[in-house]
Amino acid sequence: MSIDVTTTQNGETRWVVADRIRFLGGLAGSNLELVEVEVPPGSGTPPHSHASPELFYVIDGEITIRHFATDRPPTTVAAGAGTSVRIERNAPHNYMNESGKPARMLVIVEPSMTAFFREIGTAEPQAHPDFARIGAAMQRHGIQTLEMVP
Repeated sequence: MSIDVTTTQNGETRWVVADRIRFLGGLAGSNLELVEVEVPPGSGTPPHSHASPELFYVIDGEITIRHFATDRPPTTVAAGAGTSVRIERNAPHNYMNESGKPARMLVIVEPSMTAFFREIGTAEPQAHPDFARIGAAMQRHGIQTLEMVP
């Protein structure tokens, strides 16, 4: 039997566009991994869906999470520190930091998502992201962007 310890000094970190993702590890015998996401003001994801369910837990700041349904306006949650939000698999959603202050959250995902983050992540923040490369990786990892009608 062993234990694994991840600290700020030894944890793997990647930048996915402007968000800093720190890989904290997974649970042996499960299909779950934990990441910490630092989201600067104005950053977030486009509306999308994927097979991996997600569980967000906001540690600091506020994250706006939206669920997009086909027959009604999006459901919007302003998730402050101490709030958890569960996203079911294939649920169309996004998150944004609209608060004007940095935010930080823990996210439980399946390894398919951490593989995606590792593939598109870089050692430094991406001032000019390669959206063609990110889009190709999204296709490989089964992540679909939503067509938003104004």
